[in-house]
Amino acid sequence: MHAYDAAEQVDNTIRLNANESPRRSTIGNFRRPLNRYPEVRPQKLQTALANRFGCRADQLLVTRGSSEAIDLVIRTFCRAGEDGVLVTSPSFSMYRHYAEVQGADLIEVETLAEHDFAIDVDAILAACKDSTRLIFICSPNNPTGTVLARDELERLLTERGDASAIVVDEAYIEFGDKPSVTELLGRYTNLLVLRTLSKALGFAGARCGAVAGPPEIVRILSAVQAPYALATPVVECVEDALQDDQLALAEAAVLDTVAERERLVVALANYDFVVKIWPSDANFLLVRFTDAATVMRRCEVQNVLLRHFGGALDDCLRISVGSPDENDQLLRALDTLKGTNNG
Repeated sequence: MHAYDAAEQVDNTIRLNANESPRRSTIGNFRRPLNRYPEVRPQKLQTALANRFGCRADQLLVTRGSSEAIDLVIRTFCRAGEDGVLVTSPSFSMYRHYAEVQGADLIEVETLAEHDFAIDVDAILAACKDSTRLIFICSPNNPTGTVLARDELERLLTERGDASAIVVDEAYIEFGDKPSVTELLGRYTNLLVLRTLSKALGFAGARCGAVAGPPEIVRILSAVQAPYALATPVVECVEDALQDDQLALAEAAVLDTVAERERLVVALANYDFVVKIWPSDANFLLVRFTDAATVMRRCEVQNVLLRHFGGALDDCLRISVGSPDENDQLLRALDTLKGTNNG
């Protein structure tokens, strides 16, 4: 694979090489003109994100959210109808979705529900086939909030070696106390790490994330990714979000979210229709109710939306941690269930 050969971009030149319009739009106050294509790969942003995520710039590709990174990785590593992807269950459904789109063989390995949905590395290793090219590990896991221990991850990386790339999705890493596994990139050539700005930085609407890994793999992923993948407004928005003052605000917001998460744990435990609250290193809680469907309907009446997954989690709901006012509204909605058949 070779990257798309885009028209050369040089500052302070007359660009007559890319079929762009000479008319500069008056819409929006952007530092870069919108009549010109953005950089094929935004270098300043790439460097800033690499600094934030703890890797070198050549070890990172900026993507349209970490969802695009999942798609790129699967399309790059898996030949349709020949190669396979292994995922744990329950976990983020987009791994399964993109594997099915690519026509990749899919293996699902159940987590250990009796041990707070811990990821079973022995079961993963036993389930792998010769054709298993990718193993996705969401840590902290969505929707269970659990983290794969570092020594278990390293065992998985070592055991699979050249046979499989291990993709660690760290979308929620900032809400726990564990360091990013990007620090392992120099030791394991089969490690890829997904990061996002959607959660801790509060930029879900900007659609910006990244995949970090060995430079030679990043170059291949870049060749698969469409040119000009990130729009100019997005690039400038995220550049601004990565300034020190904005990062300080985001860090304070994460601390507030963690404090609210712990407040919710205490408050939810007081309801007799709450069966179990799983420990979480993310910005959400997985909660088992005596009647999850009734809880969800009652909350909807109070304009509070929760997430139901069904299957093995049919009696559970995932509750994202909101602002103090939003969390108070959730608790008021749950208060209306006191004394009902659900309690």
